[in-house]
Amino acid sequence: MSEGKELAKIDKDLIENIKSIVSFSRSNLFNMRKFYMEYPEVQTLSGYLTWSFISELLIIEDKAKRSFYEKEAVNSNWSFREMKRQIDSSLYERLLLSQGKSNKEKVLELAKNGQEISNAEDILKNPYVFEFLGIPEHRPILEKELEAKLIRHIEHFLLELGRGFMFVGSQQRVTINNTHYYVDMVFYNKILRSYILIELKTTKLNIADGGQLNTYLNYYKTEVNDENDNPPIGIILCAEKDEITAEYILGGFENNVYASKYVTILPDKEKLIEEVENIIKK
Repeated sequence: MSEGKELAKIDKDLIENIKSIVSFSRSNLFNMRKFYMEYPEVQTLSGYLTWSFISELLIIEDKAKRSFYEKEAVNSNWSFREMKRQIDSSLYERLLLSQGKSNKEKVLELAKNGQEISNAEDILKNPYVFEFLGIPEHRPILEKELEAKLIRHIEHFLLELGRGFMFVGSQQRVTINNTHYYVDMVFYNKILRSYILIELKTTKLNIADGGQLNTYLNYYKTEVNDENDNPPIGIILCAEKDEITAEYILGGFENNVYASKYVTILPDKEKLIEEVENIIKK
């Protein structure tokens, strides 16, 4: 090959390389640089995540939080859309606040392993977010209507509940001394091997709610559980809850009875972050 032809080939290759670089958007080039800086050892990032996932994760500056979503995206087999929804709904902060307390050890645990489920408290969130129902903020809603909407959006509800949940049914009958009662929604968690009984309350948590759900748990423990099942877990999802009242209402039960607030719009992310930071500082 003559020198002129060789130079022409080099120039052509150079132009193609420049074109390929220029074809990337400014944000993509920024993310590539950030990816190189944040993950000098590429092996530390899961090979299951595509560039779309990685680009979204790189937006998160807090490394512990980013690591959590990275682990959960793989462990829960999230689609990109599901991961973005969990980030937007502040899942990380809600899990840290689920027991009304948080600490640096819990932050490190979530960052290292994602959400580990080994006991009843591990499945709780505070608050639960039902923005997928399309209910305007402060709009009154009946419990039956809320239940019907959750059933119609059961896939989204299962995603919000978390890993291992399977839907058993709604209005599940409990018969005690020839009197019929009905549990709003029943799930089974295959990781905990426990039935999860959920009661929906569109009002503030009140004294009768705890006793009602505890009765249903006693029934399931005696009449429904198989020998391989662990004790059932009860969750009251209510529109309002204060920690002091909840402590008195739910305290003293032998069964696992919990209460969490639900909201129908995405929570204020900055407020949740501030709440987590304040608790950790204390």
